[in-house]
Amino acid sequence: MIYILHLETATRACSVALSRDGHLIALKEILTEQFSHAENLTLFVQDVLDQAKVTLAEISAVSVSSGPGSYTGLRIGVSTAKGFCYALGIPLIAVDSLFSLASIAATKYAGKNLCPVIDARRMEVYNAFYDESLHQIKDISADIVDSESYKHYEPFVCFGDGQEKLQAIWSHRNIEFDSEIHSSAVGQVAEAFRKYNEGLFEDVAYFEPFYLKDFVTK
Repeated sequence: MIYILHLETATRACSVALSRDGHLIALKEILTEQFSHAENLTLFVQDVLDQAKVTLAEISAVSVSSGPGSYTGLRIGVSTAKGFCYALGIPLIAVDSLFSLASIAATKYAGKNLCPVIDARRMEVYNAFYDESLHQIKDISADIVDSESYKHYEPFVCFGDGQEKLQAIWSHRNIEFDSEIHSSAVGQVAEAFRKYNEGLFEDVAYFEPFYLKDFVTK
């Protein structure tokens, strides 16, 4: 059996999942206004292992959100994933944060384009577009959005922690908003299992998150 531990830290959501042979068997996550990854991530790992009655020694690989997203959140997630991989001698799998979001939405929506958005502050979002089969139809980018952005992808569904600030400026358009879909380790399960079977692993020593934007301090 293939057990994969999944860590999602690209946004304020702190989410850990465990899968067996590509099927979710345990989940622990929290959504807060404040980042809580440093305090909760390893505790959540222990919780999902306890739920499933699985030991760390049985884990076959660790998958982690690779970005884009919060600089601090991504650093914590990747550092934690690397630590487990080093200690256990197992592979590291990277799953794009926006693809993970779209994977969750694809189980709920058919026949529409999928628009995951992660907040990048002010009126800027990290964005990509996927069709209903999860084929990427727009490259990942950090975009300053206005009332007419992405018009040629309509109709589409918009979701993720960046969608709330877009509802007012896009209220006149053929766009559906779903506030219930959020970043979660659940979205990594199928893609991580596929990558495991195809041997698509990251170099544990040199892998870095995909920040997309430079980290800026004030």
